[in-house]
Amino acid sequence: MKNEDSPAKGWVVTFAGMGINLGLGVLYSWSVISKELQREWHWTASDASLPYCVACTVFALVMVFAGRAQDRIGPRIVASLGGVCAGLGLIISSLASAANITPVVIGFGLLIGAGMGLGYAAATPPAVKWFPPQKKGLITGLVVGGFGLASVYISPLTNGLLPVFGISKTFLVLGIVFLFGIVILSQFLRNPPPGYVPAGMPAADSPEHPDNRKEYEWHEMLKTPQFYLLWVMFACGSFAGLMIIGHMAKIAAAQLPGVNLGFILVALLAVGNAGGRVLAGLVSDKLGRTRTMFLIFMGQAAAMFFFNQLPTVFLLVFGSVLVGAFYGANLSLFPSTTADYYGTRNLGVNYGLVFTSWGFGGAFGGMVAGKIVDATKSYNEAFLAAMIICLVAAALTFVTAAPGTRGRLLFPWRWPKTNPAPF
Repeated sequence: MKNEDSPAKGWVVTFAGMGINLGLGVLYSWSVISKELQREWHWTASDASLPYCVACTVFALVMVFAGRAQDRIGPRIVASLGGVCAGLGLIISSLASAANITPVVIGFGLLIGAGMGLGYAAATPPAVKWFPPQKKGLITGLVVGGFGLASVYISPLTNGLLPVFGISKTFLVLGIVFLFGIVILSQFLRNPPPGYVPAGMPAADSPEHPDNRKEYEWHEMLKTPQFYLLWVMFACGSFAGLMIIGHMAKIAAAQLPGVNLGFILVALLAVGNAGGRVLAGLVSDKLGRTRTMFLIFMGQAAAMFFFNQLPTVFLLVFGSVLVGAFYGANLSLFPSTTADYYGTRNLGVNYGLVFTSWGFGGAFGGMVAGKIVDATKSYNEAFLAAMIICLVAAALTFVTAAPGTRGRLLFPWRWPKTNPAPF
């Protein structure tokens, strides 16, 4: 089934998904909020990291169930529920005080985490289904790019609201805005009609044609070793990225005492985050997913090694953009790879299961950094741990290939042009 206006409908879904993720990316404003909680309410670094870590964990867990729900009942209802949870979570967070952390743990941690899981799970699968395989990386990068780009406006907005309204009312204002914004955008999400074949789909005898490829159920996916390789690599990449993102304002204050660039660096990191998602999607469409992963993990490792040696504003800005780009690339590569390896019919629940690794890595990244800074007053050891973890992930790309193929143990001198392109 083909429809002349279907490409336009696909782009509407794509940009609606991007807009939803722009709202759900409130997670990345936590670095600014966390710094204020420690300064104004005298919370410890560990206390200020707890809601963020809970949100990351809940986000990842809810993704599994939200992905299954959107596969069954469609993305519109699931994303709308996500908007309600996110908005209410911020509103509940406004009830917190210097002596009461519970509303923030429940509101920001549990409810916003659930809202992100619901909305994020419903945004990407419908968009990908409107386009042929050769655009899978690009479309995924655009949709998830909204999540990464959110801090460009959320961080300065939060930084502007805090001195005017204080912590509690800032939560309230953000909650009302995101509640209505996400729910409205959710109404534009829709899956293609049954039998739809996107323009540019490979020939009928191609293994990439929907009628000729295996569509994995979630329990079938769990029986393949590739799932566990993807899971570990994604956890490694998210550990390094979320450790920096969740602590960027405080890292900036420690490395550049007296220079108030924290929220600006968070916003610049977000620009790199969004750009990395789109660029990695484009590159992986041409170069192959695992080859692109290798380059990204090596770049992340190098960034972690040098990050504590950036003593000037220019270098710290450059480092922040790089860290954001490398981290964001993971959020584009892994959903695309999941679709490549296991099909798009059950992409919601399949990627939801892969995405649990993001929650694992994010929770440990944020918490480990908080514990280290409380104990040593330095991030140096955390940077070193993140670098080693990224090198492990880079090594795993050499033995990761699509189900039914066998990964090579040596980096090939000549790369075939097939996609997905296994090592």
